[in-house]
Amino acid sequence: MRIQIKAFARIRDILGERVELDLPEGITVGGLLAELVKKYGRELEKAIFNSKTGKLQPYIRVLLNGRDVDFLDGLNTRLNSGDVLALFPPVAGG
Repeated sequence: MRIQIKAFARIRDILGERVELDLPEGITVGGLLAELVKKYGRELEKAIFNSKTGKLQPYIRVLLNGRDVDFLDGLNTRLNSGDVLALFPPVAGG
């Protein structure tokens, strides 16, 4: 199945603005993030995961088709072909 990933701010610097991946059926958001880390390496891992706990940094927002995955099934949310996943790190400015 094909999933589109949109990245913003610091994560966009690592991934590029848009990424499309072919993934196995039934993969979860957590599985997708693990695949991205395999593909893009330690820099991405440090940007989105807490190195001590291995959990997603609390300030990283992950949206699936415009809905925050925290209000779905978190990292266990299953993906479907055609889904769009957006990754938002903290953004500051003025």
